[in-house]
Amino acid sequence: MSVTVHIPGPLRDFSQQRGEVQLAGSPATLLEALQLLWATYPGLRDRLLTEEGHLREHINIFVGNESVRYTGGLATPLAPKATVSIIPAISGGLDCGGLDDPEHRRAAAFTP
Repeated sequence: MSVTVHIPGPLRDFSQQRGEVQLAGSPATLLEALQLLWATYPGLRDRLLTEEGHLREHINIFVGNESVRYTGGLATPLAPKATVSIIPAISGGLDCGGLDDPEHRRAAAFTP
């Protein structure tokens, strides 16, 4: 059976622009699946894990619809034909381009 890994746009530079990768074999855990992925695309490893081998804080990985943060982390078991989705955290913020203007600073200070 194969496992499908979905790779987000920001990480596709490290997967030869592939958004979906089919892993051959039958990895029993998320870590085994990721090791298969890294064998082909080694640049992804450092973007997903810290130097200590822990999942990076700004990366979320789902097996099916479940976040691995709540299902065992890298030891999360994989069913045959599992789908793994890598989701980087996305943040936004205030466009500070006009905050040099006192009027903009006053408005930003009172924005709920």
